[in-house]
Parts: sequence; structure tokens; C-alpha cells
Amino acid sequence: MKKILHSFLILLTIFFTTQSFALQGTLSGKVTDAKTGAPIEGATIYITDIRTGVSSDAAGNYFIKNISEGKHLVEISHIGYNTVAESITIAGDTKHNFVLGESVVENNAVVVTGVSGATQTKKVPFSVEVLRSKDFFQNTSTNIIESLTKLGGVSTLATGPAISKPVIRGLSYNRVLTINDGVRQEGQQWGDEHGIEVDEASVNKIEVLKGPASIIYGSDALAGVVNIITNVPVPANTIKANIGSNYQTNNRLRTFNANIGGNHNGFNWNIYSSNKAAADYKNKYDGYVFNSKFNEHNLGGYVGYNGNWGYSHLLVSNFNLKAGLVEGERDDDGYFIKPVAGGGEVRATDADFKSTDPEIPYQHIRHFKVATDNNIKFGQNNLTFNIGFQQNRREEFGNPDDLAERALFFDLKTITYTAQFHFAEKNGWKSSIGVNGMQQNNTNKGVEQLIPDYDLFDFGIYGYTQKTINKLTLSGGARFDTRNIDVKNLMDGTDVKGDAFKKSFSNVSGSVGMTYEATDKLNLKLNVARGFRAPSIPELASNGAHEGTIRYEYGDRDLKSETSLQIDGGATYATQHVSLGISAFYNGFNNFIFYRKLQNTSGGDSTVEVDGEDIDAFKFSQRKAALAGLEATLDIHPHPLDWLHVLNTFSYVSGKLKEPIEGTRDLPFIPAAKFSTEFKGAFNKLSNTIRNFYVKFEIDNTFKQNAAFTAFNTETPTGSYTLLNAGIGTDIVNKNSKTLFSLSLSGINLGDVAYQNHLSRLKYAAENLVTGRTGVYNMGRNFSLKLNVPLSFDWK
Repeated sequence: MKKILHSFLILLTIFFTTQSFALQGTLSGKVTDAKTGAPIEGATIYITDIRTGVSSDAAGNYFIKNISEGKHLVEISHIGYNTVAESITIAGDTKHNFVLGESVVENNAVVVTGVSGATQTKKVPFSVEVLRSKDFFQNTSTNIIESLTKLGGVSTLATGPAISKPVIRGLSYNRVLTINDGVRQEGQQWGDEHGIEVDEASVNKIEVLKGPASIIYGSDALAGVVNIITNVPVPANTIKANIGSNYQTNNRLRTFNANIGGNHNGFNWNIYSSNKAAADYKNKYDGYVFNSKFNEHNLGGYVGYNGNWGYSHLLVSNFNLKAGLVEGERDDDGYFIKPVAGGGEVRATDADFKSTDPEIPYQHIRHFKVATDNNIKFGQNNLTFNIGFQQNRREEFGNPDDLAERALFFDLKTITYTAQFHFAEKNGWKSSIGVNGMQQNNTNKGVEQLIPDYDLFDFGIYGYTQKTINKLTLSGGARFDTRNIDVKNLMDGTDVKGDAFKKSFSNVSGSVGMTYEATDKLNLKLNVARGFRAPSIPELASNGAHEGTIRYEYGDRDLKSETSLQIDGGATYATQHVSLGISAFYNGFNNFIFYRKLQNTSGGDSTVEVDGEDIDAFKFSQRKAALAGLEATLDIHPHPLDWLHVLNTFSYVSGKLKEPIEGTRDLPFIPAAKFSTEFKGAFNKLSNTIRNFYVKFEIDNTFKQNAAFTAFNTETPTGSYTLLNAGIGTDIVNKNSKTLFSLSLSGINLGDVAYQNHLSRLKYAAENLVTGRTGVYNMGRNFSLKLNVPLSFDWK
């Protein structure tokens, strides 16, 4: 690692001494309403590649300085209007006016995920969808990943309301890579009860790439990427702040968050903090679900400088979560019970249900991250690079006789590095070369070991190019990866229960794709990509049990790397009153890794006794497999009811093994098909004080999932259900049209339906002997009230 960093610094010095800085230009103009021609105040004009933006003034005028000459993708946005993205050639003092139409459906956003630089979604050959902070404000969820289920093809694998993992087109765990401000998020993403350690209140935008992204990101981006963007400087010469809160009725969740950021003469910064606490949630079958409570405390921010040479930012964040682990144990009368000192058990009380302090067993997760984010200009070329350090500490407490005893304690330290050199766009060509990778060390500090101590190092190098020929955009590239792991002995006290070993994995990945703007309304996409994933340490070397999964796991050190070949295509058709999008894919796997229950010699479930309790035993295995599916959206906004939107979303995925196991070919963890319809009325101006008003009603239909991995009773089928949701919200403004505060009121599962999501791990908790129902059900009816107070000051 030191040699790589040393070589990188030498290379950087050479570039500084041999390249000249770019000629500088400016961009100015006016933003107006397409229908009325009136100026739009407060529109954001933002250039993603250089992290620079401004807001339009009361006359709709804007001015941006210190822009390197050449082509730049400029994004213009305002609540209630469609986002506009245009490629502008900067040459000296450049003037360009923008016209915004009322919001219909966003299909021309600027994305940075899976490509060499900021690119319009219509020119990206794979499926990328975008959610912004206003979308999160209008929707209700108990964690940031749960919010993504509004997107077609995206689900979550949940272990209670605090822990959700993204599932993209039927794939999750280490097959989905999470990026946070350019740094790959490295925690304990291999486990069911390990979520994403990112503060929900800090998120500005999330881009979800559906499909292999190994060419840019390497191993673990086999299924897709969740790119969480928090570091967005406020407009130049301003100070902006937000104070927000949220209360949810079902589990008494209360959230308080605040942030403040400034930008003056290139010096920019942001500080945020949030606190969240929730008691046990309830549903009509289980009542209050004991120990589903959690509390969370986060702090972070960044400081940096944007100049005519580029920008450099230093980011710091600290995530702190305590979450109860739901075991679902009940007494003979069907009441939830909790363990107490001395080996006994007692019924949980009302005070237990209402408390926000998790009880035994629970986990404590602390994630600290510091990283640099840099962009240096060299003529019309530029070099982006970042180096990050993360420490993820996950402690699990489960001994009622010694509340301070850590049954498990993973101390994971990771150094990540990324460098990408972007060549200036020339004759329609946009190309880049890059390297990235990480060095990782895991140390066990708990009483037990589920996975061994290990060291890991990986390195990848790639090239990517894009060529635009009139309405046709071609793109593709290739990459080489290598990963080396050094696994130590797996210990059980002083005994060795797993021998040490070393392994190496390497792979070549590639992709080729195209987009074609057949007309101004019709856009076509096609992409073929080869993905790669090295087996994770738990898959190779686990041997133990932990509370959150309700299972005992065995790894297999002989596992091979997963490789996949995915073909996906799509089309979007958008008119003034109808928008239609469809995307289909086929993803074939070699050496697909999954876990299955073990059988004992008599044909029953194999169990392992842990602390006097028999736990089902599972082992990782691999086979050839394939997944296929589609996502479709239809947004109808009929004339003359232009304020009305009827958005229909359908998603379906099927996963099959090539050869059956115990009579089944179905893959585990495949989400059920889903069809949802949202009726939404949106009004930019109801009165002089009420702006951006909306009201919506949703019907979410989840179909039954009979295609379960039933071998050895690993999974069971899940029934269908329909949830009714509603929401209303608005901005309250003063006489100068400045927002005083924003309100959002929503109701989820209005019918108080008792249901189990197929991907809920609580579905496999213990049986209620009184009702005969197995597992714990999802959250019942829930109302949410959100308040946000924005503050803004000029910093001249």
C-alpha cells in the first residue's frame, strides 16, 4: 500500500510540473418559466464535475466563474419543475439561458455512477435511477435504504426497522456495492443484520445503478451500485441551514436533525448532526414486537476549497447505532419473553415495549470515516482521486448475566483509494483510465469468533470510453482485478476450530453498450457486461452462530469467484402527457454462492447446540444460476389535468439454479413481483403562501412468492398483500416567496394489514404456539409527520 501511495504522489508531482492549468471562463444567463416566461428565483445551476453551483436571483439571473474552458454538463433544477441538463461549451464569458417546464417525470437527470464523468441518464447504456432529498422528505421509512423500494427492481432484506440491506434485481449482500461520496462503504455488509452506516438526514441524492458495474468499481459491484451523495456545496457566497424533525406513530420514532453549510470565495463547508430513537413497533398479529427498538446518533461534515485549479475536500463522518435483535421467543400463552440473569425468562412489559434503549440481545455499531475528495485540472483534462480510512466496530451483546460482555466484536479497518484521469472530450470521445482498491484488516475482540481475523488487499486498473455520433452514444471498457487474502486461525477460546489459509483471486471484466435517441421522445438502450465477485471472508471461513441471524454458519474455503454475464436493454418514451419506460435483463452466473440448510443423517434439519439451544446449521455452496426480469413504469398526466400524475410501477425477477437441489431450482432471497400505483396531485402555487403543494394516494400490491428455495426447509413461500398509503405536504412561504418551513404528513399501511415480506428475516423467528403462526410480522399502520425549516443568508 505504501509503495502504491508513493508512486501515486510521484505521478501527481509529474503532472503538476509538466501540465499547465486550464484557461478559465464564466457562465451566465437567465432561468425562466416555460409557460409564463417569468423569471424563476432560487433555481440551482450546478456543474457536477467541478462541484460548483449558484442559485438564480429574483430576476432569474445567475453567474458562475472559474470554469475551465471546454465542455461541461450543467444541471438546472427547482422544486416543481423538470430538471434540465445541457452540455455547454465554455469559451471565455459564455452566456446561456435556461427554460424550465412544470414537473412531469424526471428522465434527464445528471448521474456520475458507473461512468467516467457526469453524464445524462439518456446517454447511459444501463439503468440508473435517481432519488433526491425532496423525495425522501415526501416518503416515509425508518431507514434510508427502505426509501429506495419506491424504485422498480429495488427491494430490501430487512431484520427489523433499523436494519435494511439493498436488493437490486434479486441480488444483495456483497453483490451490491454502496458508495458514499466517492468512497466504497466497508462495514459488515455480508450479514443479514448489518445495514448501511450512513446518516439519512445527510443525504442529498442517491443514484441506483441496476446491473454489473465491475468495470468501474471492481469486485462486489456485481448486481449494481447504490451511490449516496452527501457532499454537495451550497451555492456560491451563501450560508444555508436546515432544521428538521420527524415523528412516527407506530414505534414512536422521533428524529431531530440539523445542518449548516457555507460557500465564500471558494471556501466551502458543511456540518450536520442527527439523533433518532424508536421504541418497539407493532402490528395486529404480534402486538408490540419486543426489542425491535433502536437509537442512532450521527455527526459529520466536510471542509474544502474550490478554485480555478479544481477542488479539494476533506470529509468526516461518525455513525452510531444501537439496535435490538428480535428473536421472537414467546411463552406458552403467546406473550413475548426476555432473558434475565440466572438463566430465566420473564414476559416483556409495557415499559419494555415503550423504551428506546435496546435490551439483550442487541448490537452496537460505530462507523467512523475520514476521506479526501479531489479534482485537479490539467489543461482541459482532469484528475480525480480520493483516499479514505474507515473503522467499523460492531459489538453484539447477548449475556444477561454479564451485560457488558461482547459475544462478538468485529473491529474492521479499511483504507480505500481511487484515482481516475479524465481526458478532455474531443471529436465526441470521452475517455478515462483509473485505478482503485483497498487494504483491509479485521480483528476479533469478542468472546466468540464467527469469522477469523484476516488481512485483505485488492487492486484494479481499468479504461473506459464513450463516443457520441449524432444521436448514437457508444460506450465500453475493460478492467483487471486482483485480490489477496490472509486468513488467520479461527479460534474457540484457546482451541483452533478453523485453520489459517491464504488465497488469491483475479479476474478480467468488461462491458459494451449503446444508447440511441431515435426521436426527441424515444430513447433506446442496450448493454452487455461481465461482472466479477470474489467470495467474502464469511463465505470462505465462517464457523459460528450469532443472535441476529438465528442460524449457525459454515464457510467453504474452496469456493471460487462468481462471474456473471448480463444483457439488459430498455426503452423510454415520453410525451407531454404520457411517459413509458421498460427495462429487461438476463444475468447468467458461474459459481453462484448461496447458503442452504444442512441435513442430519436421519433426513431432518442439522442443528448445533450453542449455550444450551439448538440452532439450525447452514453451509455456503455454489452452482450455476441465472436471473431474469423486468421493470416497467407508466406515468400518465392527462391534459387538461396537468397537475395530476398517475404513476404505475411494476417489477419482476426470477432466479433459477441450473441443476435442482432436493427438487427445487429456485434461488433464495428472490423478491416477490410488485405492482404499485400512485395518484398524485401537484400544484406549484395554491396561494401566495402555499407553494409546492401535493397530495397523493398509493396502492402497493405485492404478489405471492411461491418460488422459494425450499430445499432442506431453507425458505418458505410467502403470501400476497396490498398496502394503502397516502400523503400530503407543502411549503409555506413569506411575501418574498422565501420558504419559511415545509410540512409532510403521510400514512403507511392505512388498512393495518398483517403481512410478512418475503425478504424479512423475522419471518423465520419462532412459532407462536397459541396462534400457530411462524415468525414475526412487519409493521402495522404508521403515520409520519415531518417538518423542515430552511434558513438562507447571503455571504458577500
